[in-house]
Amino acid sequence: MATVVLKNVKKIYGGKVVAVHDFNLDIADKEFIVFVGPSGCGKSTTLRMIAGLEDISEGTIEIDGVEVNDLQPKDRDIAMVFQNYALYPHMSVYDNIAFSLRLKKVPEDQVYEKVTNAAEILGITDYLLRKPRELSGGQRQRVAIGRAMVRNAKVFLMDEPLSNLDAKLRNQMRAEIILLRKKLDTTFIYVTHDQTEAMTLGDRIVIMKDGFIQQVGTPTEVFERPQNLFVAEFIGAPKMNIFKTQLVRDGNRFYVTPFGTKIEVDGEKGKMLAEKRVPTGEVTLGVRPEHIVLSGPGEHAIPCTLEVNEMMGSELHLHVYTEDETRIVVRVQTLNLSMEERNSLVAGAKLHITFEGKVMHFFDPTTEQNLLFG
Repeated sequence: MATVVLKNVKKIYGGKVVAVHDFNLDIADKEFIVFVGPSGCGKSTTLRMIAGLEDISEGTIEIDGVEVNDLQPKDRDIAMVFQNYALYPHMSVYDNIAFSLRLKKVPEDQVYEKVTNAAEILGITDYLLRKPRELSGGQRQRVAIGRAMVRNAKVFLMDEPLSNLDAKLRNQMRAEIILLRKKLDTTFIYVTHDQTEAMTLGDRIVIMKDGFIQQVGTPTEVFERPQNLFVAEFIGAPKMNIFKTQLVRDGNRFYVTPFGTKIEVDGEKGKMLAEKRVPTGEVTLGVRPEHIVLSGPGEHAIPCTLEVNEMMGSELHLHVYTEDETRIVVRVQTLNLSMEERNSLVAGAKLHITFEGKVMHFFDPTTEQNLLFG
């Protein structure tokens, strides 16, 4: 098992294009850390630098206290699982898993023990004599994981291992990776563009954009306390609703005034606005779809029109627009609606929505930093 430390790591291509900027991160022994972000944000490049598959332009990487900048991948004691499985098509499953052990001249009885143990953990014992082409995508991914497992490496690196699988199989494999992590009890570094994978798998999440780290934190921290507008919109599905409003103060109380309403910022958020002396005036307000509720007309209600009703099974995603044509998404649990109410939610229906002060997120309209947690 091992710690991984990245200090001021930078990757520059062709002397001009900076793919990763000043990346600093300490990964604890046995921690499961996830790099997440949109395509081109530098997450896979960072993983490949840790693996030794990309040279480091600046900075240092340490694995278990040893600087590995100049070490070959085979000498870093890491195991990597790729997006495309990278299996040898002419070899059986058994031989694919055993390949790295045989390169190291491990005795065949030990090879057999390690391969069969890995196959049992992954549920692929019945496929050991098959070729990769005879397996499903999920089974091939298990073989790729098994090949990494038998190396007993200090660090597991996984580069979007589930992206080629369908949605149902991704859900299943996520659960299997969680169970596998408990059995192996080693350090994992996992790359994905899927924020659901990041939230369900990671002890901590590293959110990246344009080669920069935007925030590092637990799933709860990045969801409840996003440091900036990018993180707020990236984490959560459907994404956070964002709109401009005015923050006003009346004595010791704060209010926002979206779309002609007046909603008090009460509780902890109100206290924090006062403690941090957040100036009144224009702010960017964020409210997650699940924190907006349907209401009757009133002082705190925002009138809107239903544009699209997406039936998602246990919930509805209502796409509405306000009188100034601002689009807002509302998540509504179907369990809370009568059949009459469900039937009334058709395109063109006139609705009212509202939200409480405790669910609001406040961002600087210029810097886009969270005014309370940034």
